[in-house]
Amino acid sequence: MANKSVSCTSLSHQDIAGVVRLREVLDDRLQEIKKAKTWKHERVLTSPQDTKVKVRGAEGQFLNFCANNYLGLSNHPEVVEAAREGLKNYGAGLSSVRFICGTQTIHKELEERLSKFHGREDTILYGSCFDANAGLFESMLSPEDAVFSDALNHASIIDGIRLCKAQKFRYPHRDLNELEHLLAHSEARLKLIVTDGVFSMDGTVAPIKGLRNLADKYRALLAVDDSHATGFFGETGRGTEEYCGVAGAADIICSTLGKAVSGAAGGYTTGPRELVTLLRNVSRPYLFSNAPPPPVVTASLKSLDLVENSGELRQRLRENTRAFRAGLQAAGLTVAGDDHPICPVMVGEAPLAVDLATGMLERGIYVVAFSYPVVPKGGARVRVQISAAHTTHDITQAVDAFAEVARNVGIVKP
Repeated sequence: MANKSVSCTSLSHQDIAGVVRLREVLDDRLQEIKKAKTWKHERVLTSPQDTKVKVRGAEGQFLNFCANNYLGLSNHPEVVEAAREGLKNYGAGLSSVRFICGTQTIHKELEERLSKFHGREDTILYGSCFDANAGLFESMLSPEDAVFSDALNHASIIDGIRLCKAQKFRYPHRDLNELEHLLAHSEARLKLIVTDGVFSMDGTVAPIKGLRNLADKYRALLAVDDSHATGFFGETGRGTEEYCGVAGAADIICSTLGKAVSGAAGGYTTGPRELVTLLRNVSRPYLFSNAPPPPVVTASLKSLDLVENSGELRQRLRENTRAFRAGLQAAGLTVAGDDHPICPVMVGEAPLAVDLATGMLERGIYVVAFSYPVVPKGGARVRVQISAAHTTHDITQAVDAFAEVARNVGIVKP
């Protein structure tokens, strides 16, 4: 027993020494982030997600221009009530993955609704769209296959592709000529082109028609992550395909329920029935994660009802977006993107972007600066996201504040 006691004590000392060394190594890295002024500050909200929010430690309310709450449904009373009913009728959660004991009628109902909404054969729910992307490529692609990914695709696509054993190719952002060159020289069994529908840091739209034409020409598949389009982009909110005038162009769509649709959580993959059946059997994020909790599912179902009857909200969102873009351009600022409510105010250097965002916060406008490694070096920006719930006065107030702060920090000359 004495020997065992000494051994355990010794092991404990080793463990403590290891933690001390870990702290030293990580502290060096954290200091580097601070010196580069790329430190990510997480502000704590003390209110629901809405166009006006309260922040812990700050007085008053802030106009919120940095949420993915495109249709203003995150705190919509009918969505909140639907979540309450889901909690009351189905409980807080399922304590299990779905193939063991974690599927309820509402999960199947939501999958059927999403299939119908997108006009696809079948749909599988995940805890997030990150999980949907993480589970797609490894499940469907083998070393005989190849995947072709846009250089600016979301991190979840990049990480999902890393997990698979397929041949991997990256083409320059929206460069159809280079993509065609890669496709033409590939002899892979399956060729999968994957792209964001709308690129979250830039507000640019994928050339869906051109991608579909290349997919047809080289017998490839097209997968689209439509997280920043589902529910509000296109005339009826069917996303990037509809906006580009090529409904049904994508063979596979991955998307989220955590942005325009309810704003809570959850993601999904929709497409051919055989693919969805395969994902139910082998997709690791699906097999080893609990089902989305009932309040999230019922909130999403109610949000889909609202989305399908939200023509007025989508029109208001378009008007707000155009007014904001026009106002900032008139103020001498550069706004990237393609007529999308993601409106990146381009600055260039990270410290300047931080100064711009800080000045906006001081004027009651909640925005966030983005810099490397979230965006390329030299591409720092303050990303603004417009909501249908913003009023005309909200838009004007934000534009005026941007113009004033941009002059004060030297982005725009007086």
